[in-house]
Amino acid sequence: MNVSEFVKKHYKHFNAASLVDAAEGYKAHLNNGGKMLVTLAGAMSTAELGIILAEMIRQDKIHAISCTGANLEEDIFNLVAHDFYERVPHYRELSAADEEELLSRHLNRVTDTCIPEEEAMRRLEHTVLKYWVKADQEGKSYFPHEFFYQILLSGDLEQYYQIDPKNSWMLEAAKKNLPIICPGWEDSTLGNIYASHVISGDVKNVHTVKTGIQYMIELADWYTETAKEESTIGFFQIGGGIAGDFPICVVPMLHQDLQREGVPLWGYFAQISDSTTSYGSYSGAVPNEKITWGKLGKDTPKFMIESDATIVAPLIFALVLDM
Repeated sequence: MNVSEFVKKHYKHFNAASLVDAAEGYKAHLNNGGKMLVTLAGAMSTAELGIILAEMIRQDKIHAISCTGANLEEDIFNLVAHDFYERVPHYRELSAADEEELLSRHLNRVTDTCIPEEEAMRRLEHTVLKYWVKADQEGKSYFPHEFFYQILLSGDLEQYYQIDPKNSWMLEAAKKNLPIICPGWEDSTLGNIYASHVISGDVKNVHTVKTGIQYMIELADWYTETAKEESTIGFFQIGGGIAGDFPICVVPMLHQDLQREGVPLWGYFAQISDSTTSYGSYSGAVPNEKITWGKLGKDTPKFMIESDATIVAPLIFALVLDM
């Protein structure tokens, strides 16, 4: 029995049934000629979602990604430093002294996984700085993901690869030149490092790396060119926060602020979330709330799975891939 058969046989009710419904809706949307934008919040790259996400990209099941700066860089951290990561399965039992001991070893903890600073962050910094300085000296500017695409496609990091390259979603995205939106990239390790090099004078023009407003303009152009009444764009949201809230707002911006006509609403919506709705958070908002903001319509297929994305997302992707 493969994964799809197992899930369809056993996942009959509640969040399990919503998982299957969201996957079937995803497939139907693609089969009807639609495109799909996937958003990544949290630490999905450190959770190694890239193993199946890369396959989704390879098989053209994903046509654009919106993600945090952390997810953008942490997939590459994992690519070049996987063997130096340390898992801490007893993380709930760690004392403050235990945490300081990890700090002294330059291990930055993300729940049960520690990212090695020297082998991951500094290794990538050494490489990306050359690209920042070169662009700065040439008077050019690029988006954060474009710098990473340049690096990955150049082969400069290949000597450091410690996982099978086919399991890096960023490498697969680079090969396809997949549209990526990375709002708030400044709130990331490489964003902090970039700021430090601007302050120190290594990079003279702070705009050598393009900003979030430019990302929204890029997204507006892509959405306008890609979304048609007969080929709408779906929105598959993993978690909440800026990775989801930023791109979904492009539709009301096009309608309300630019007064454009003939631009379709998002054609499908699904969200994996464990946020509590009653707290007033965007992450916990039920899909119908988005109707009032001009993001979704009353007939838009909508799904919400209230569970752990590290469990749910791979299963949905497996169903979409017929694994």
